[in-house]
Amino acid sequence: MRATTKLFPSSRTSLPSACLAGCLVLLGAPWLSSALAQSPAPGDIVKRGEYLARAADCLPCHTQGKATPYSGGRPFELPFGTIYSANITPDRDTGIGSYSDDEFVSALQSGVGRGGKHLYPAMPYTSYTLLSRDDILAIKAYLFSLTPARAQAPENTLMFPFNQRWGMIAWNLAFHRDARWAPDASKSAEWNRGGYLVEGLGHCGECHTPRTLAQNVDKSQALAGTLTQGWKAYNITSDGQSGIGGWSDDAIAAYLASGHAPGHSSASGPMGEVIENSLRYLTPEDIKSMVVYLRTVAPIRNAPPITTTVSTAPTGAASLGQRLFASECANCHSWDGTGSQSPYADLVGSRTVNDPGGTNLLAVLIEGAQYHFPRETTFMPPFARGHSNDEIAAVANFVSATFGNNTARVSAADVMKARSPAPALIPTWVISSAIAAALVIALLVLWLLVRLFRPARPQATA
Repeated sequence: MRATTKLFPSSRTSLPSACLAGCLVLLGAPWLSSALAQSPAPGDIVKRGEYLARAADCLPCHTQGKATPYSGGRPFELPFGTIYSANITPDRDTGIGSYSDDEFVSALQSGVGRGGKHLYPAMPYTSYTLLSRDDILAIKAYLFSLTPARAQAPENTLMFPFNQRWGMIAWNLAFHRDARWAPDASKSAEWNRGGYLVEGLGHCGECHTPRTLAQNVDKSQALAGTLTQGWKAYNITSDGQSGIGGWSDDAIAAYLASGHAPGHSSASGPMGEVIENSLRYLTPEDIKSMVVYLRTVAPIRNAPPITTTVSTAPTGAASLGQRLFASECANCHSWDGTGSQSPYADLVGSRTVNDPGGTNLLAVLIEGAQYHFPRETTFMPPFARGHSNDEIAAVANFVSATFGNNTARVSAADVMKARSPAPALIPTWVISSAIAAALVIALLVLWLLVRLFRPARPQATA
């Protein structure tokens, strides 16, 4: 068996997992490479849009299981309910076939769809707002070239008042800056392109940046990593200890393009999806520009150092975790953690085996992994059904102690929780406050309407 662990994981099907970390280029901008900046012939717009849509990682978010690609219906579990992704095929009744150019651009830049319908930021328009109109319309051209799929997404199941879309008007006023990417003239062309990719279409911050109680990203902790529904999206700031500041440029580029970086392990989980469906298709120039930009992200230190010291082969009486590793894992990962069958099975240097919470280690043990990466197809079977909570906890702790910094203290209760991860619930006082605010706003609007349309009183005559 082959195993993968992950460095930049994100949510299973979470808010930010919506169009998890795909990356595009701003075609036509003066600071892009000449090959990509050339204005395409009319017949090329669909091909360009396909590249953009693929790079944006639209496919996995807008496809549920083995359903028709882009037909929607994938659930995203939030602290206040579940949202289902939209059908973005050109079907006129259940998809986007009736969208005009302006309506499609508005949806991606402003979060307001056809008929003035306010979208929830599970569709990351707060990042897409940086995109150019030309890029957005190229994506639309590609989507409209697809075969229409008649597929109605399930109704969202959100608690009150979050099921009231008009509430997004206030949220957008507070947290959404509707503005396009503005190149920084003091920075290089590569840096500007990389910023467009990471902050815009890549919307990396939607998964790698913590959120406040209002569910907006906390920009003071940009790309510092966060926990979302059973997976950690790790710190990807320039910090040398907690982030990727200690990685070489080649290592970061290799990870983004192939899902594996020697000495830093491999991608799995939602990040595996991003590599498989998106980043692997980006040009080397685009990948390099992302690396250049990520190098300049302000460092934030919030995780312990990664160790690359590996324990020697076990001797003496074996613990439960050691016995399980010997029978289930050593064949692929080997006792030195370098991966005997595939470099993707390398454990050494991975944040996953150096995480005190063991969050992603548990996730990959429970769920397994299978992805089609450029170099090979990786596979690790899930251990959820064949092993007890105690057994999975034991092997997780053994792996952390042997190949990591020995900080994980995983319990059987942790494994049980990881088997069925649920989004952290919003505190009751927050819900109560939101309901109260909604009522106050509704009463205020009603009062204004009454004042506006109330007939004028007749003037008294002398």
